[in-house]
Amino acid sequence: MRKIARLALLGTSIAMVATAAGATVAQAEDGGSGNITIDKVVVNGGKPVVVGTTNTVYAKVSVTASDDSGIKENTYISAYGPTPNYDQIWYDDGEITCAKVSDTTSTCTGTLTFDPQGGSAINGNNAAATWRLSTLLSANDFDYIHRDAAANFKVQRASKLTVNASPEPVKKGKTITVTGKLSRANWETHKYAGYTGQSVKLQFRKKGSSTYTTVKTIKTNSTGNLSTTVTASTDGYFRYSFAGTATTPAVSATGDYVDVQ
Repeated sequence: MRKIARLALLGTSIAMVATAAGATVAQAEDGGSGNITIDKVVVNGGKPVVVGTTNTVYAKVSVTASDDSGIKENTYISAYGPTPNYDQIWYDDGEITCAKVSDTTSTCTGTLTFDPQGGSAINGNNAAATWRLSTLLSANDFDYIHRDAAANFKVQRASKLTVNASPEPVKKGKTITVTGKLSRANWETHKYAGYTGQSVKLQFRKKGSSTYTTVKTIKTNSTGNLSTTVTASTDGYFRYSFAGTATTPAVSATGDYVDVQ
C-alpha cells in the first residue's frame, strides 16, 4: 500500500555547515553533475518523530545545498517509510520553499505530516522504524544532485508511564508496594496498549533533593504492568523510568510522594 505524507511550506533559512546535524547524511551520491553539494540535512530538529494515537505530528525538514551558480527552486524532498521496498510516500515541488543563505547556498524546507488516524504515512505499527529522506536539487547552471537516502530519521510510537506507591502514609520499616504501567501508542487500534517484557527502573528522590537514584530494575508483565516492593525509610518520591527502544521513546512517570512516619 502506498503511504502518503504531506510536505508543506516553511520559510526558514539555516547556515551552511560541512556535516549533517540531526540526521545521518549518506556519503554516496545516487546521481549528479557538476560541483553542486548537499551540505546539511535536518529532520525534526534532529529528534525522532514521536506520534501518539490522536494528534497529527508535523516534522520540519530542511536541506541546505551549494553550487557556484546558486540553487534553483525546483527542489523536491520525499520521505520513504519502512516497507520492504521503501515505497515513496509523497512529495510536491510546489510546496517546497528554498531560501538563499548566500549567492551560492540555499536552504530548502518543508514539513512532513504524520497522522495516526490514517491517510498519511502512519497506517500501521510497522511505521515505527528508521525512515529515509530522498532529495533532488538543481543549480542555476543545470548541475544537479540526487540522493535516495540523504538522511535517516526515526519514527516512534509515543509512550506513557504511570506510578503509584502505597500505602500513604506508611510507618518506617514497613513495606511499600509500587505499581505502574508502561504503554505505547498502537496505530492500528488508535489506543495505548501495554508494552510487554521491557526493563524499567524504579527510582527514588528523597524529600528536599532534586536527584533520583535507581533502587532496582524490573520488567513489565504481559500487559505492561509493573509491581515491586521496597522498605519504607524516609519521605520522598518514587517513580518508574523507561530508557526507550528504537521504536518507542524514553519516558519517566511523575514522582509519587510517600510520607514515612
